[in-house]
Amino acid sequence: MTQPDITKPDTGELIRRLHERPQMPLAEWLRAPAHVHYEAFRMSDPPVQRPASRDEFRSLLEAFKVSADAMVIQDAFGYGVKTAATGDRLIVIWQAHTEYYSYQIWHIPSVHGGVVAFGPMTFPDYHFPLTPLGAEVCRLDIVLMAEPLPGSEALRPQFPGPVMYGSRILDEETALVTSFTPDEYGREHYWVSVGSARSSRSHLKDIVDAIVRIETYYHLLLMQKPLFSAAIDQAYKFEQVHLKQREIITGHIGHADSLTLQRWLNGLTQDLLKTTRLSGKLHFELSASVPYDKIVHRTLASLDERTLPLYRPMSDYVLSGITGVAEGYQQLLKRIDTLRSGFEGIISIIRARVDLMLQSQNLTLLASVDKTTKSQAILQHTVEGLSVIVIAYYLSGLMVYIFKGLQEMGWLRNSHIAAALFVPLGIGLAFLITNLSRKHLHKKLTGEPAPSASEKPQA
Repeated sequence: MTQPDITKPDTGELIRRLHERPQMPLAEWLRAPAHVHYEAFRMSDPPVQRPASRDEFRSLLEAFKVSADAMVIQDAFGYGVKTAATGDRLIVIWQAHTEYYSYQIWHIPSVHGGVVAFGPMTFPDYHFPLTPLGAEVCRLDIVLMAEPLPGSEALRPQFPGPVMYGSRILDEETALVTSFTPDEYGREHYWVSVGSARSSRSHLKDIVDAIVRIETYYHLLLMQKPLFSAAIDQAYKFEQVHLKQREIITGHIGHADSLTLQRWLNGLTQDLLKTTRLSGKLHFELSASVPYDKIVHRTLASLDERTLPLYRPMSDYVLSGITGVAEGYQQLLKRIDTLRSGFEGIISIIRARVDLMLQSQNLTLLASVDKTTKSQAILQHTVEGLSVIVIAYYLSGLMVYIFKGLQEMGWLRNSHIAAALFVPLGIGLAFLITNLSRKHLHKKLTGEPAPSASEKPQA
């Protein structure tokens, strides 16, 4: 079978792509205040939907009438920038990851005014015209302000949910507040005060990227909980069935007949197939949980979070939701693999028992064939001996007629004496004829000369 050709990328081009940072120009356009909407969507078929999401992003830029010189579209990253007549700027950022793709939509008001607030985008004539692919992972509504953080009484009406969380991050001037509760549009609110000294640097992009990274992977971890709970119940049922089957098989395998063994094999094979199918599905859905958990923890650590008075730390909520989740997923995968190995072990034992029964039957059959072969050999020798007697009898009978004729002609004095003397000669001729016939038939059937009667097998 011919192997398909795999195009190897040019080494220099690969190195250039590894070091390329196409998002760096964005930092020069960002400033506070700014309003950011973030949406992430999990792809059910990444190899197909990843390029489809790129086409979706291209059509989105066309709908926003972004000019070709104001956009960048690559394999897994792209952005487009549009400036309205009022001076407001809209920046649309698309990024495709291994399992999901996302949009960051930035509205930066003009320097002459413009107030940002939670809720729909206030960019002139803004409308998100697409229905994205895949299942929604999360939606965020982020407000970036250059002013110091307002008091909790002023912020309380802007955050749905009973509890507000807040922390200082990265430096003493930067603080964020959230409630982790979606509003009527399904978006979680984040208020970020960056301080006037950092309002126009890449600091803004770093903050937003950290927030969306934490939220996205937090939700990706927790989205699998329903599947995890259902799989726990299935694994428990399989384990109970396996324990009962193992007890029955262990107690009766010594005297089970072939029909019983076949029935056990059929049932265990079906259970093994179900377990293998469940294991494959869980490995596909849950195998990424450990790196996702590490991404959340490392991103939280990179924020250098510090306590903000009157607020519970943001990390308290995040870590309380994911602590032990990834480990639980991995333990379930190990549990399913152990169960599958148990089914395979019992099946191997039954197959070994079947093989032993087949070998015993084969030995019995061989012994019976050997006995039959010996009986056939004895019978064959008997028949050959009788054939010699019959041939000698008929030869002697024919010679009696010849001898009587010779006596009537006067050529022979006594036909009875001649017939008596011919009997030993007739037996010898009959034996010779039989031996020659056997050798001829053996050579004709096998192509090998038959062993003579004098040859004996070597010990």
